[in-house]
Amino acid sequence: MSIPTDVASLQIMAHVYKRESLQSIFDKTVESLVEQVLYIDWVGIYMYENLDHKLVAASSFEDDIKWECNGELKFPITNSMEEEIGMMVVRSRQPIAFDVTDVSTLETIASAIGQQSFAN
Repeated sequence: MSIPTDVASLQIMAHVYKRESLQSIFDKTVESLVEQVLYIDWVGIYMYENLDHKLVAASSFEDDIKWECNGELKFPITNSMEEEIGMMVVRSRQPIAFDVTDVSTLETIASAIGQQSFAN
């Protein structure tokens, strides 16, 4: 199950390390995960502004499948000072869709996004 997640991760990391704009990185992240990983049905990236959670990128802004999903993972996005500045949410309609390698890879992606947001 983890090979598609790894492929998506490589595409995302290429964007991160090219120092693309932050919005471009967010957009590429949600796009790559939904297109490359068949069991990921929705991805959203929320950034914290004051006490609000702002959805800055999503695979679908109209339909976040919140009530249809059987699996959901949330990954904190932290800056280099380990402060939580956002959250990446990944949802699947399939039960038991994610494995340990998926979790590790998605944590790495969230961490890279956080480091890049701090650099911008």
